[in-house]
Amino acid sequence: MPTLTVQNLPGATLDVPAGATLLAALQAAGHDWMHACGAKGRCTTCRLQILAGGEHLTPLTASELRYRAAGRLLPHERLTCQAQLPEGEVTGKVPRATMLPHVQYAG
Repeated sequence: MPTLTVQNLPGATLDVPAGATLLAALQAAGHDWMHACGAKGRCTTCRLQILAGGEHLTPLTASELRYRAAGRLLPHERLTCQAQLPEGEVTGKVPRATMLPHVQYAG
C-alpha cells in the first residue's frame, strides 16, 4: 500500500488507501490537519511541502494549477485535499504557516 510520511508530525507514517486523498488518509489516521475550506480545493491551508516522492502523486488538479499560477502554491507543495497517492512513498512536512497551535510538531 502507498505510504505517506510527514517528517515534522510525530507518528505520521501512514498507509494511503486507493482513491483517498492525502487529507482523508491523515484524518483517518487521527491527525488533525488544517483545511479551512472543508477540503474543496478553495484555499491553500491544507498544503504539504513535498520533500521526496512527489512523482508518485496524481497530477495537479485544476485548483492546484490555479493556485500555482497565482503564486500561492509553490512548486514543491501540494494540496492534501486534492492529491492522491496511487503507488509509492511520499515524504513531506507541514509548512510553518499552517501548523495548528495545539499540535506538537517535531523540529
